[in-house]
Amino acid sequence: MPLQLVRQDITRMQVEAIVNAANTRLLMGGGVCGAIFRAAGASRLQATCDRLAPIHTGDAVATPGFDLPARYVIHTAGPIWQGGDRGEERLLRACYRNSLELASDLGCESIAFPLISSGIYGYPKTEALHVAIDEIRVFLARSLTDLDVYLCIFDRAAFEAGTELDRQIQSYIDDHYVAEHEGRPSSRAQEMRELGYPGITVEQDSYAEEERPQPPRAMSASAPVACQASAAPTPLGSESSRYLDDEILADLDEPFDVILMRIIDAKGYSDVEVYKRANISRKLFSKIRCGNGYMPSKKTVLALAIALRLDIDETEDLLACAGYALSHSVKFDVIVEFFIAHGIFDVFAINESLFRYDQPLLGQ
Repeated sequence: MPLQLVRQDITRMQVEAIVNAANTRLLMGGGVCGAIFRAAGASRLQATCDRLAPIHTGDAVATPGFDLPARYVIHTAGPIWQGGDRGEERLLRACYRNSLELASDLGCESIAFPLISSGIYGYPKTEALHVAIDEIRVFLARSLTDLDVYLCIFDRAAFEAGTELDRQIQSYIDDHYVAEHEGRPSSRAQEMRELGYPGITVEQDSYAEEERPQPPRAMSASAPVACQASAAPTPLGSESSRYLDDEILADLDEPFDVILMRIIDAKGYSDVEVYKRANISRKLFSKIRCGNGYMPSKKTVLALAIALRLDIDETEDLLACAGYALSHSVKFDVIVEFFIAHGIFDVFAINESLFRYDQPLLGQ
């Protein structure tokens, strides 16, 4: 997945580069910085950093990863929060942009970031998160190569629900989520099964998933029953485009890849626009497009529906082509449905909310 939010120790990430939220003198510090130095081998890493120091706030330099799983450590100096009117956002954006460009120059295919400046430098966590996601999204949108980016988040304070949108999402969940099963030992496994995870049992409560081949229509009979259509708000700033049902989605027994390509053409989008907005890799999109009986996961189909800006009915039809359906007994489905119903077709914003509610993310 091009951008993924994870709760993970960055020093254990199996990526080609990890980012150190450094000070301008590149000295071993506390927190994540100290953990990275210790895991890499503090003396060797410090000796290498000494030859590169000092750097300016927003700059990025690379050293070997030494004893880390990562091949490189990219050191970037984040801004100290001084109220927000001293260019902090511009400098924080530069940290992410310069680190990503350096990783690309080094030929990296994967990179992991901490939430830069959100610790002792005092940058408000929610704002730091939004800057990080937005700057990474901008880079991925214009990048000509595939780069998997991980944003390692530990502190749930970065996800405190305090905005009007957060309150609307929670209200929508309260109104639509069928929670009779919640609290039972099997509830989480049931949700994972309904999301299409293979081999999930009550004991296997994991988010790990691989896309897998499936018979195009074989899952229809066993797919979750579609939720009863509820009185949902009209998508903001859009009109109904039900012509897709009449002309393109009329025969749901056609292969998924055929219907998907028809929708893309009808919408006037390019393949690159769609797979980048869906937060999936070019390789996976090519696999879907080629067909040959391959069927993406429910998360990926929903990501494509978001990228194509489909309304609720069109999304249900596209899901049905892959043998899936939305269910009000799955919190993941309810959250995604909220965004579609309100005309918010931003995979990264949706994933931020899904991450907050401890749900799988849209995309690959």
